[in-house]
Amino acid sequence: MNAEAILIPLIVFSSVFGIFFVWISTRNKERMALIEKGADASLFATKKRNFTNITLKIGMLAVGIGTGILIGSLLSNYTTLDEEVAYPSMIFLFAGLFLVGNAMLEREKN
Repeated sequence: MNAEAILIPLIVFSSVFGIFFVWISTRNKERMALIEKGADASLFATKKRNFTNITLKIGMLAVGIGTGILIGSLLSNYTTLDEEVAYPSMIFLFAGLFLVGNAMLEREKN
């Protein structure tokens, strides 16, 4: 059995766990130090986030990427444009267009 096949996932998962462990323990120590100094506990209150905007943005980006893949496929099959040019250009073009559309929707909503 190849040792690399076992070691690489083990190292990746332990690194991710280590990063989160250090982040959480440091955050806890900072909060405890502030509480000991008599700081206001309202510093730790988290704001309620509105996830509808980010969900709409990710959804429109995914639709733009899908549309870009579709149009890139059509261009590579029915024109003389190469696949190496058609797919990336259409993906970036339509993803960007849909993100601009999302920005216009958010501006209109606000």
